Amino acid sequence: MTAAITLGFVPLLDAAPLIVAAELGFAEQEGLRLRLCRAASWSQLRDLLDLGAVEAAHMLSAMPVARALGLGGGQGGLEVLMVLSLNGQVVGLSGALGPVPFGDPAVAAGLAAPGRVLRFGVPFPFSMHALLLRYWLSRMAPDLAFTLHAVPPPRMTEALQAAEIDGFCVGEPWGTRAVQVAGARLILPGAAIWSQSPEKVLAARHGWAEADPARAAALMRAVWRAGRWAEDPANRTTLAELLAQPHTLDTPALHMEPALRGRVLPDARGPEVAVPQLLAFHAGLANFPWRSQAGWIGAELAAAHGLDPRAAARAARAVFRSDLYRRFLGPAGVPLPPASDKLEGALATAESLPAVRGSLMLMRNRFFDGAVFDPAPAE
Repeated sequence: MTAAITLGFVPLLDAAPLIVAAELGFAEQEGLRLRLCRAASWSQLRDLLDLGAVEAAHMLSAMPVARALGLGGGQGGLEVLMVLSLNGQVVGLSGALGPVPFGDPAVAAGLAAPGRVLRFGVPFPFSMHALLLRYWLSRMAPDLAFTLHAVPPPRMTEALQAAEIDGFCVGEPWGTRAVQVAGARLILPGAAIWSQSPEKVLAARHGWAEADPARAAALMRAVWRAGRWAEDPANRTTLAELLAQPHTLDTPALHMEPALRGRVLPDARGPEVAVPQLLAFHAGLANFPWRSQAGWIGAELAAAHGLDPRAAARAARAVFRSDLYRRFLGPAGVPLPPASDKLEGALATAESLPAVRGSLMLMRNRFFDGAVFDPAPAE
């Protein structure tokens, strides 16, 4: 008998694992029928999950952590079952601000000007986009005055055209669309700020997975396999066509193809530029919900909102359910690390490490300023 699960998503490239799982048979092979429910904004998706209209959702990694810290509204706890994607964000500016070099975090220092306040659009106040912007700008341009404004990703181009914002940090394909449609200029990929930032996660209401372990495990297996398929270069064209459909992202495949090839288009006049670690759905243990990732998010939210950093990091760590990932995916042969924490920012190159069984590959993990986040003090 086929079990049904309703999944919520916002139309972004990093919803690909859920869309692929639903549409290319991965869920069906696990005995599931996935119903996809597209939300126009993260606040709408949050409400759908809270009301039980969807059972699990593609979600900003910071949203469940913010909920645990009493930030961001909504009722009841949320849990992260697995990470869906790393990175995938781009930072851009209005073309009216003039040409800006691409790819160098030091470019922030040149953005400050007397009397200027830059308005950046971000998809949600509690998002990796907002955290990365604050982290980068506070260190590279402490004199720059800026404000953050919540703009749904599909509306980012229109907000730029209407001069409601001067720049943005958004997930692809909406940065590329802003370049191609509104003449924006990309200045930085999110991976240049933190090369291993957990961008989107598979989230559920607290207790759902443990109350229904068979369906939760089947869902996670299907999504894990779909992410592996989505990352295979041989599938890029098919994936772009699948995501372009009206009921998925509803935007031309040409807006998605650069990021799926690991490239961005900084300027509409070209050329494309290759970006290491631009977007990952699977490689380098991308799907494992490291508690240290959650700890970093909690610490950054605490700093931004005046909360106790140790308490925030501890509460955040409990949200990323690495224990459930091990329980549900380990029996399927999915590689598992021996620990659920690591030093964030401490890996200068990709490295092969021992796994619970065999070995695994971790990708380069660096912050632009060379900082290292040690989760141990949160204990």
